[in-house]
Amino acid sequence: MTAPVKIVLVYQSLLGIYGDQGNSLVLAQRLRWRGIDAEVMVVEPGDPLPADGAIYCMGGGEDNAQTTAVRELTKDGSLFAAVDAGAVVFAVCAGYQICGQTFTIGETDEVREGLGLLDVTTTRGATRAVGEILTRWTRPDGSEYLLSGFENHGGYTHLGPDATPLARVERGIGNAGDGTEGAVQGRVIGTYPHGPVLARNPALADHLLGLALDRELEPLGRVQSVHEGLRRERIAFVRR
Repeated sequence: MTAPVKIVLVYQSLLGIYGDQGNSLVLAQRLRWRGIDAEVMVVEPGDPLPADGAIYCMGGGEDNAQTTAVRELTKDGSLFAAVDAGAVVFAVCAGYQICGQTFTIGETDEVREGLGLLDVTTTRGATRAVGEILTRWTRPDGSEYLLSGFENHGGYTHLGPDATPLARVERGIGNAGDGTEGAVQGRVIGTYPHGPVLARNPALADHLLGLALDRELEPLGRVQSVHEGLRRERIAFVRR
């Protein structure tokens, strides 16, 4: 019997204040619709993080939560081993920031070391980015796909040479008002939009699953057409 695909929700109590835990549920359900068994494992600080996950999801959180998460994940070490073994990491907002080299916290902009999984740095922005965001993601096959979500972040993220943008901004702030949004480095993907973003953008969810399974997934037919209809409504709303 084939073992279920393990999706690890990392530190929900610290990195889950904007409903980003929904991303793990979307991934699991899209596997089950295809007849593939999936397991969502919720791991909290102090629990051992499994090193055999297929996808690790991290979400939004506050300054102290970010610091705690970095400390605990560094001490545990399993996330690094999983990445080295080919696991996918999908990190949103605060989770995205802590995957970088450094980020700042507090009124004094104290610099903290990140996990170093992405070649990005985050500092306080001049204005907080709040509102609907619409970006253009170029998929591996070269086609363009619109990503929608809701951004709410005070940190601005700058990419180094080893990271590439996930998408280009049409509406919103994105990484730092520079026209880019998110970062990709190997199988580690960071992004700012909430929503949850994978519920709004099923093609991105399937891309993550395809990376984790090392194969392209078949379309979901009627389910997919319903989701695309809802997406079109959301995108039309943002563009008004």
